Amino acid sequence: MDKAYSPKDIEQQWYQTWESKNYFAPSGEGNPYCILIPPPNVTGSLHMGHAFQHTIMDTLTRYHRMKGDNTLWQVGSDHAGIATQMVVERNLNADGITRQSLGRDKFIDKVWEWKEHSGGNITQQMRRLGDSCDWTREAFTMDDTCSNAVKEVFVQLYQDGTIYRGKRLVNWDPKFHTAISDLEVENKEEQGSLWHFRYPLANGATTADGKDYIVVATTRPETILGDTAVAVHPDDERYHSLIGKTVLLPLVNREIPIVADDYVDKEFGTGCVKITPAHDFNDYEVGKRHNAPLINILNADAAIRDQAEAFDYKGQPITDIDLTLPEGYAALDRFDARKKIIEDFDALDLLDSIKDHTLQVPRGDRSNAVIEPYLTDQWYVAVESLAKPAIEAVESGEIKFVPENWSKTYYQWMYNLQDWCISRQLWWGHRIPAWYDDQGNVYVGRDEQEVRRDNNLDDTVVLSQDDDVLDTWFSAALWPFATMGWPEKTKELDTFVPSSVLVTGFDIIFFWVARMIMMTKKFTGKVPFKEVYITGLIRDENGQKMSKSKGNVLDPIDLIDGIDIEGLVNKRTTGLMNPKDATKIEKRTRKEFGDGIESYGTDALRFTFCALASTSRDINFDLARVEGYRNFCNKIWNAARYVLMNTEQHDCGQNGGELSLSLADRWIWSRLQATIKDFDNYIEQYRFDQVAQSLFGFIKNEYCDWYLELSKPVLSSEQSSEAQKRGTRHTLVNILEQVLRLAHPIMPYITEEVWQKLAPLAAIEGDSIMLQAFPEFNAERFDQAAMDDLEWVKQVIVGVRNIRGEMNISPAKAVPLIMYNGSETDKRRYEDNQNFLMSLAKLESIDWKNAGDTLPVAATALVGNMDLLIPMAGLIDVNAEKARLNKEVEKLSKEQQRISGKLDNANFVDKAPEAVVAKEKDKLADVESALNKLKAQVAQLDNI
Repeated sequence: MDKAYSPKDIEQQWYQTWESKNYFAPSGEGNPYCILIPPPNVTGSLHMGHAFQHTIMDTLTRYHRMKGDNTLWQVGSDHAGIATQMVVERNLNADGITRQSLGRDKFIDKVWEWKEHSGGNITQQMRRLGDSCDWTREAFTMDDTCSNAVKEVFVQLYQDGTIYRGKRLVNWDPKFHTAISDLEVENKEEQGSLWHFRYPLANGATTADGKDYIVVATTRPETILGDTAVAVHPDDERYHSLIGKTVLLPLVNREIPIVADDYVDKEFGTGCVKITPAHDFNDYEVGKRHNAPLINILNADAAIRDQAEAFDYKGQPITDIDLTLPEGYAALDRFDARKKIIEDFDALDLLDSIKDHTLQVPRGDRSNAVIEPYLTDQWYVAVESLAKPAIEAVESGEIKFVPENWSKTYYQWMYNLQDWCISRQLWWGHRIPAWYDDQGNVYVGRDEQEVRRDNNLDDTVVLSQDDDVLDTWFSAALWPFATMGWPEKTKELDTFVPSSVLVTGFDIIFFWVARMIMMTKKFTGKVPFKEVYITGLIRDENGQKMSKSKGNVLDPIDLIDGIDIEGLVNKRTTGLMNPKDATKIEKRTRKEFGDGIESYGTDALRFTFCALASTSRDINFDLARVEGYRNFCNKIWNAARYVLMNTEQHDCGQNGGELSLSLADRWIWSRLQATIKDFDNYIEQYRFDQVAQSLFGFIKNEYCDWYLELSKPVLSSEQSSEAQKRGTRHTLVNILEQVLRLAHPIMPYITEEVWQKLAPLAAIEGDSIMLQAFPEFNAERFDQAAMDDLEWVKQVIVGVRNIRGEMNISPAKAVPLIMYNGSETDKRRYEDNQNFLMSLAKLESIDWKNAGDTLPVAATALVGNMDLLIPMAGLIDVNAEKARLNKEVEKLSKEQQRISGKLDNANFVDKAPEAVVAKEKDKLADVESALNKLKAQVAQLDNI
């Protein structure tokens, strides 16, 4: 083996070997175990959240593959409608080409062309992370199999009345001219205003205090032209007498009613709320309760229409309302219309006041445009009939959330479902399989030929297909069964539906998880997965969400390969619109990272993710942890070199021969069994943090730090028999070989590289560690007595080492040890293990003393009830050591006085935060404890 561990020299070559030999494909044997990848966007790149979840999924996949299960990690990507269309349009615009100038068909060709050349970026990054997906089954939500499933589902749901077309409010992006989902809306806190307008009361009505108007508060003056009611709280005494009366809506002079509704907050604004059902989601519900018409005043550009339009809640036009809008507003952008309305109200002396107000502004996550609630014709899924079996699947335990508390979030969504808007006004995506004739009649079918055949339409009837495409989440909802070949009856559909576990984030429990459950139950009669493991979010080391605007984003590939500071600064600042933000982020990055980010390798990054993965809590990602686990990789590498150097040219007992196992051998075999059992238990509980902790503790602390050292006295001693040496060499090799298999699911690369060197010594045949069996708990290898005895040995060695540290005795200097007041068990252990004690504690002698024996002045430590004594005479320069200790006493005494003075200061104690005062008290306690310890050591030296 090379002297130094170099991840870049081994990782890519091993991945290419695994993939080229098709090791990731299901074996066809054993129990089915399947994980569906949450399909990343084809436009995307691997971010820290992906890397974290993929590490979890790959750990589970590799573990179950080694367990002998018929294992499939189904991979694929999502066509990401609006995101992909935006990327391709931006590229075309740079060349002076617009989507409209190309036309739909040629534009779609351009998207496919882009997808083939640039869309696979994230899948290459997944390979870098070691993802052992079955790439031969890679799916794409726009491939033929998925597209057929989408059309089949749409047609069946339309035929049974679950899919319908209707006029309702949607999130409308006026920049991209499409409806978008709630997940694509970012509510941002912004500073705005709360305008108070006077609405004149009609027909001579007055308020309780004699005013002929009421004051309505709003943050959106531009929608006043579409008001169809004013609402007050039914218990608000100020307006109780006005309920049922009307106001004359200024500028349009339309009488609208004053209604009572619990939606109104009496304490907000004036307690009077304008109701604009066609331009606000909450107002829509209020208007529906009071049968207030929907008056739409905006067009698709979010500009004022030439003429308003009115509808009822079934989407039918209302014609008996004057829909004339005031002059000067037609074609005005909504925010220009806002200014004009404020000016016109002011001119009419109807502007009561303007107050500063902080509000949540909905913006498109890609366009950054303010999203408009917009009344438009869209396709919908009536979800009520689909929701009931999906709720029952979780209530019955057929699907289990981990942690279980996320089921409450699921129920909150499912019991409050609104019909799902599934149409988008885009070109890229699954085009809605609906056609219209010249009279506007709609026909739904899998293709136009089927539509004509089923509806007896000959070629003289001109049909045009719906221009809209389906919401990306619609095809994503079919992922569990569409990827398995549905609607065809395939072997994969029978074998891998339901899948075993879905690993995902809490933010898409409704948008994806719930919809997969609804659709899979509807079309296969089965649940899509048995468990849903909800992960936390990856945040920076300060707990802040990682975002481009904050300048705290980390690229997992940079952590694997390393990146210099210039490259990192460029990544973090490119594309930022505000130069001040870019300068600020550059300074922060240079200060935080110095010369850049080191290369840590994939295994260290993956181990870090697992070590931090505790039951869906958000994770504060700390680079120091990655560095620590890279050092852990180095530890494994160096341990393997030690094992190979001591076993390669020797008999390791693989082909027979007597094996005599030392106490250390029996102990490490026992500790391995406990670690295997822990690994299995923690994996079953999805406690990857405890899996990592258990592995780390065994490999570093027990195998490397203790067992390797304990092996040296056996291998180097002339008193050791060949059977004893063979037993230790056998243990060195076979424990490490099993440890590598144990760690492989988390750390695939280093374990494969080392295993290839070690397997021949362990007499194991096979092409790859990933095809080996996962270690199994062996009760015959578990020796509790050996565990207890070796723990005693460790305590003695640690006790001696602690005395050395406290008394400043060189680790290289051999010291005498006295054991006093020990039990018969202590004596037996001492007699059986003198070789370990003499070597690892660096002793020149060991004396056993009984009660009543004369003892020298000595430094002491306890092992149970037994005293360990190291006589001080002759070991140290007493005067020099006393001088050193007294200097430390003086230093700590000053610190004690400083902290005590601070705590005696009533001004500090009364005014400082409670946590700060508590921290100072803790510091004082630590200082006093250390001071007492030093003084005791000085007193002990006085007796020598």
